[in-house]
Amino acid sequence: MRRSRVLAVAAVVAAVVIVGAGAVWFLRDGDDPGDAAKRYLAAWSGGDFAAMKALTDAPPADFETRFKQMRDDLGAVRQRYTVASVGRPEDGRVGGAYSAEVTLAGDRVWKYSGSLPMVDKDGDWLVRWSPQVMYPQLKEGQRLRAARAWSDRAPVLAADGSDLSSSPSGSARQLAGQVGPVSAEAAGKLGAPYRKGDPAGADGLQQQYERRLSGKPALAVQITDAEGTPVKTLQRFGGGAGKPVKTTIDPKAQAAAGQAVAGAAKPASMVALRPSTGEILAVANQPGGYNRALMGRYPPGSTFKVVTAAALVAGGMAPTTDVACPATTAVGGRSFHNYKHEDFGTVPLREAFAHSCNTTFARLAVDKLGEKRLAQVASQFGFNAPIIAGLPAVRAAFPANKDDTSFAAASFGQGEVLTSPLNMASVAAAAADGTWRSPRLVDASLAAQAADAGGRKPEPPKRLEPAVEKALHALMPAVVSEGTASGVDFPAGTAGKTGTAEFGGGDNPPTHAWFIGYHEDVAFAVIVEGGGTGAEAAAPIAAKFLRAL
Repeated sequence: MRRSRVLAVAAVVAAVVIVGAGAVWFLRDGDDPGDAAKRYLAAWSGGDFAAMKALTDAPPADFETRFKQMRDDLGAVRQRYTVASVGRPEDGRVGGAYSAEVTLAGDRVWKYSGSLPMVDKDGDWLVRWSPQVMYPQLKEGQRLRAARAWSDRAPVLAADGSDLSSSPSGSARQLAGQVGPVSAEAAGKLGAPYRKGDPAGADGLQQQYERRLSGKPALAVQITDAEGTPVKTLQRFGGGAGKPVKTTIDPKAQAAAGQAVAGAAKPASMVALRPSTGEILAVANQPGGYNRALMGRYPPGSTFKVVTAAALVAGGMAPTTDVACPATTAVGGRSFHNYKHEDFGTVPLREAFAHSCNTTFARLAVDKLGEKRLAQVASQFGFNAPIIAGLPAVRAAFPANKDDTSFAAASFGQGEVLTSPLNMASVAAAAADGTWRSPRLVDASLAAQAADAGGRKPEPPKRLEPAVEKALHALMPAVVSEGTASGVDFPAGTAGKTGTAEFGGGDNPPTHAWFIGYHEDVAFAVIVEGGGTGAEAAAPIAAKFLRAL
């Protein structure tokens, strides 16, 4: 039945001709082809295939599927269809034309002109169906697609230009990541031009910098038969080669770190940095599979005394200041003790640090520092700051403490203080250079690009107070020369700090073994999970690493 209309005037308008924008539209008392054409093309532009079907005369049963498949096979990012012209109706028929602009992957725009024949059905103008409506040369059983040809993928490189993906180090290859065919779900998340089965980074830097490494595929808009065999190429678009991602990994340092942790009896990780730049020189995990060096979260134990000592020196103390190091001390009803309940009496701060006196640091933190001040200094060493290294990495956490007892435990790296080997290597690097720098695995500009995607930025460098730098250069060498690590065969000039971090429960909880330190322009952190004491399990690994450089 003819569509009923409410007329503002009781007059019958036989025909009104409107000419404009290159189109001739005929308006009539029922419906007009120009309006129908605009509605149809607007629905097509918006992907409303159900509305298109309702405006089509004798559409096929798979109408919506055909148009959706056309959009998907082209990899269309945007589609814009506009009326080009509408002719003069004759015997209930009228010819029309449209202009198409289809934006393909990589902002390549394919333009073509199509036909839009229309027919009057009971007063409504409808588009007369044929495959040529989709594209003028398309025949029944044929499809449109944009075939893609990917360029050779750019490599992930070590600092010396060698291919990190081919490194003899499994940990280095883990950093580089793997490439494999993507699932439909992953392709959907990546967006155009990716489709199921395309090669893409599955993890590591290959995934982090996927679009940089993969480049832009060349495209060929084609008509194909039902089996996908090309029948005709309509337009070609050139591609673009991928760009390499150069890392800061030093192959010699990486090999030394890998060999150093290889002999660990328990899971171990090591990170080495260049203090003067923040560049990550080596990352080693044993066994492989989980990158605990960047993502592991552990209590730092006495390695955190580097931070607490820095706060005490900034508050006026010196390495020569006498402090008490009793076997035990009580804070808020809880007793804290030194390793094996050692009692050193009254000693210079340098000696208390070298022998890792828990009682000294717990007492001084509560009596001299206060939580707010220690938290401020911890932030200068990167605690509670995001690490934008080029790959995901956990941030070191120094959370608020509920009372003095919890704060006392936090002052020597227990309680709720958590960190990673990467974080603690950056603490050692700050002690070495006098400036904390956010560690990075790639060029600074690439690290910033990765940060932009998540809305975060790398922390700016933080200069330590000159007195703090000077004091740490006195305190940390003492650990190696006369303190807890004095029995380890380190190269001359090594400075460091042992850590024995309790985890779990019980009267004698298990401990992670830590050692952090520096030698010349190399800083490092080693952890052995459940390894016992830092001096026995972690420090020898660090010494082996340094001797191999």
